[in-house]
Amino acid sequence: MMPAQLLRKARDFVDSGAFFTELGAMVAYRTESSRPEASVAVSAYLDEVLTPALVGLGCSVRTYDNGDPRGGPFLVGRRVESPGLPTLLCYGHADVVEGQEGQWGEGRDPWTLTAVGERWYGRGAADNKGQHLVNLAALRLLLAEQGRLGFNLTFLFETGEEIGSPGLAEFAAAHRKELRADVLIASDGPRVDAATPTLFLGARGGVQILLDVDLRPDAYHSGNWGGVLRNPATTLAGAVASLVDGHGRIRVPQLLPPELPDAVRESVADVTVAGSPDDPAPDEGWGDTSLTAAERLYAWNTLEVLSLGAADVDRPVNAIPDSARAVLQLRYVAGTDVSRIGEVIAEHLAKDGYSMVDVTVAGRFPAGRTPLDDPWVGWAKAALERVAERPVTVLPNIGGSLPHAVFTDVLGLPALWLPHSYPGCLQHAPDEHLLAPIAREGLVLATALFHALGRPTPELPLPRP
Repeated sequence: MMPAQLLRKARDFVDSGAFFTELGAMVAYRTESSRPEASVAVSAYLDEVLTPALVGLGCSVRTYDNGDPRGGPFLVGRRVESPGLPTLLCYGHADVVEGQEGQWGEGRDPWTLTAVGERWYGRGAADNKGQHLVNLAALRLLLAEQGRLGFNLTFLFETGEEIGSPGLAEFAAAHRKELRADVLIASDGPRVDAATPTLFLGARGGVQILLDVDLRPDAYHSGNWGGVLRNPATTLAGAVASLVDGHGRIRVPQLLPPELPDAVRESVADVTVAGSPDDPAPDEGWGDTSLTAAERLYAWNTLEVLSLGAADVDRPVNAIPDSARAVLQLRYVAGTDVSRIGEVIAEHLAKDGYSMVDVTVAGRFPAGRTPLDDPWVGWAKAALERVAERPVTVLPNIGGSLPHAVFTDVLGLPALWLPHSYPGCLQHAPDEHLLAPIAREGLVLATALFHALGRPTPELPLPRP
């Protein structure tokens, strides 16, 4: 059990305002990975914030260039206490999405951390600066309290997660020896809701699909040519409905998982979706109604239309448009074969009479999942519940995506995620915020988990040979 004084120090670090001050300094760095001009801020964040934080933990630190020109650098910190101890790999991402200045409520500046009650507003406050600060602070508290961690530590930061983690898998493959560990424990994504401590074991993957109906170089008068010329917009609407119906049900069997494993079904049996006061209410009758809302979100696939358009929607004219485009996204769970997704969709559309629709796979990121019966899962859940004093929800994966597969499939590690945010945090939107109560409890939970890792018990899996 974590000593009472360490538990008290974890809470005091948040309650004293020290956490808020440190996070405010981190938020001030405009590390927008989608903007090439932000590369200076990204490098400064690594050099001026993360490197000193890791050096303060007794780590040797090195920055690596990214072999993929689309991505930014990587930062690795390593502390080796003894070759015989377990090695923990932590992960975080230094980049954020665009600030969206001018769109935040009450004139708030996305680069200034602002407290409104228990909400701390700022770009990156929840995704991911606040979350990796929790873990850095927990390690710092543990080291200050006992003079050692009790395990070896490797901390990996990337700078391109918000643009799909370009180069991360290749970097991990090329640096397997340096990143070798027994387990990954990291923080990103949301809890199941604001009040429920959560451990999740993976992420859904995603594939972006473009559907284009480009039939002719010009638009033609709808009165003179209506009923004679094929309408690209009408055709596109029919093609989309051929793939996913108007109630969100996927109509192409190859786009669905092969099964819903019993262990996964059982793990989400008691999970309530939209459990926080500000969450939108799930729509009745949407998606596969043979599944529960939790099963649809955490254990199944969804095909979403992200955008759909033809001509000028705001200023229509009496003409049949020349072309139309839709952008779709398949969110899929581990076990789904997406290797031929473009061909599968094109073949299905052709059979349905839509061979004139061009299908392009515009980007993808893989799904991944640590097995629910992995011994690290039971160990972590027990360690967290001892300090949380209430059940910790274990999800097979979150509904969103993050580079989980890099750690499980490339590095071969069990990967556990302890999130310090919640679904209503508005990450990727104006008014992103971190909840102070989650930061407070998150720091306690992370400190307890790292403390338990430094005290081997029969439940703790042995170090990898």
